[in-house]
Amino acid sequence: MTLYSFWNYSVKNSFSLIDKPTFFGAIALLLTIIFPLILFPEQGASWIATAKTFMTDKLGFLYLSLGIGAFGFMIYVIFSDMGQIKLGDSDEKPEFATASWAAMLFCGGIGASILYWGCIEWAYYYQSPPFQLEPGSEEAVRWAATYGLFHWGPIAWSIYLVPALPIAYFFYVRKQPVLKVSSALMPVLGEENSKGAAGKIVDVLFIFGLLGGAATTLGLAAPLISEGLNQLFGMPKTTFTQILVLLICTAIFAYSSYAGLEKGIKILSNINFWGAMGLLAFVLAVGPTIFMLETGLDSIGRMLSNFFVMATWAEPFGGYGTFDDTHFPQDWTIFYWAWWLVFAPSMGLFVARISRGRTIKQMVSGSIFFGSLGCFLFFMILGNYGLSLQLSNQLDVVHILNTQGATSAIFAMLGELPFSTLIIGLFTVLCVIFTATTFDSISYILASVVQNNVTEEPMRWNRMFWAFTLSFLPTVLMFMVG
Repeated sequence: MTLYSFWNYSVKNSFSLIDKPTFFGAIALLLTIIFPLILFPEQGASWIATAKTFMTDKLGFLYLSLGIGAFGFMIYVIFSDMGQIKLGDSDEKPEFATASWAAMLFCGGIGASILYWGCIEWAYYYQSPPFQLEPGSEEAVRWAATYGLFHWGPIAWSIYLVPALPIAYFFYVRKQPVLKVSSALMPVLGEENSKGAAGKIVDVLFIFGLLGGAATTLGLAAPLISEGLNQLFGMPKTTFTQILVLLICTAIFAYSSYAGLEKGIKILSNINFWGAMGLLAFVLAVGPTIFMLETGLDSIGRMLSNFFVMATWAEPFGGYGTFDDTHFPQDWTIFYWAWWLVFAPSMGLFVARISRGRTIKQMVSGSIFFGSLGCFLFFMILGNYGLSLQLSNQLDVVHILNTQGATSAIFAMLGELPFSTLIIGLFTVLCVIFTATTFDSISYILASVVQNNVTEEPMRWNRMFWAFTLSFLPTVLMFMVG
């Protein structure tokens, strides 16, 4: 057999494992959305805004119900007999050590978004607080330090875990050789439908929704990295620069995805995790330590005391009679729950994939604990550091946010730290690695969904293909807003 014949045979043989209706259906749906956005950017922006308004204003009740329902169900799972089910054989040990598992879980589930919102989210609440409070008042400040913890806390990770449970069960307990959302819906759709046209439609819509959600997150990371490069090297902040950054990030997470779980995603997540912990430890040590710790503790107490109020507040009387309409729950809580829901199937697949050898109870409780704790640290340290700069009049973060944008405000905060150039460099590198760890896990999952047999790992060319496909939609969106 010649080399060409061998290569041709290998490609055909490997492509035979691809679920072709799902693969080509997802690509076709993506292209039908991208081309109209390119040809009609203004109308496209209007369509997106209309869709967001409908989602938050008309479906808010459903999203809030989903959030509280998911949290309640996870508490039930932890204390029920269901939690004792082992994901794998009865004598099987966890595939990954707890530290590596926690790092992969957190870094894969959050991405560079935590660096962005962890620093600046409080500033939006400070000037537009919930519950009709006076902007900048003491109560507004307290809630500004609290709401970030709530939005990135137990409910967010509970939403992630809803699809993780059935996916992990069917993959490790029932030994189904597929990692697909349609397989998780087998009890609802029935075995025949889940493997037929209905299942294909579910998987195609899942892929498309994930590509759209990824575009939002990746589009958020690129300006942040561009700002860091501008601060360090004077690189201009243009749309072209942001797209270049996007392509570099894509190349990094494509390589990591190509290397696989053990050699790529695991190593990158560990580097990312310890780098982030080093940054937080430095800011805690050189910043207003007591203020950050006391404010963080106060925020946790306030969140726990008002957890169900925050989880169910829909501002039902806003706009009626003399009642003010702040639109706060629609702009923040409901939008966040919708955002987590978009990523839930992919994170469910990823959490299920890395949790082999653990019980369902360990998977659920560990995900909620480690995921929430990691997010809390960013808000309690980076967020409260920025809040202290505002309250002490050392830096008017809110003014910079309103006049120059969020990325400028974030790097202005970092510029107030000792060894600021070094810290800005570390922060920028972490943005790149956080983005890579999130998207290599997503590309890994996308490859799994379009492949019929993933008892080991998805094929490398398949993982690489989806890694680069992830960058298409955010590139188009950047041109629209640029």
